[in-house]
Amino acid sequence: MSADNQLTRAQRNDLRAIAAMIVPASEEYKVPGADDPAIQADMLATLGRDSKLVVAALDHLARLAGQPLAELDAARRDAVAQEFRRHGGPAAATLVRVVLQCYYRDDRVLGSLGIEPRAPFPKGHVLPDGDWSLLDPVKARAGTLRRAP
Repeated sequence: MSADNQLTRAQRNDLRAIAAMIVPASEEYKVPGADDPAIQADMLATLGRDSKLVVAALDHLARLAGQPLAELDAARRDAVAQEFRRHGGPAAATLVRVVLQCYYRDDRVLGSLGIEPRAPFPKGHVLPDGDWSLLDPVKARAGTLRRAP
């Protein structure tokens, strides 16, 4: 479920601002911050069942700030974020999880960690279409019958 139509422009800006605070960009490790447009697009596209708690978290942040979080100077934004971290409850935990989940599935971040950004099998070996020989050991086993629950 896309959050593009669930979040206001101010909430999307606040999400980008808090994401940058959670995971800033690093030139040293050549990784983007969590405010990167591709990572933000992933967050908005995959919020799904977390959207209500994320909206609640963003609303709580805006209430603490007295205005949209993204419009605050860095020092005030940090103070609001610290207060939110102490008293944000499940909404704060969900917001942080959503940011980290989308950040750590980005191919650039995986590559910086030495993880291949693709499935580990077949490790570059191309299997011909219709070649089911990998299943031969399974097919050779005797069938197992079990009672259905």
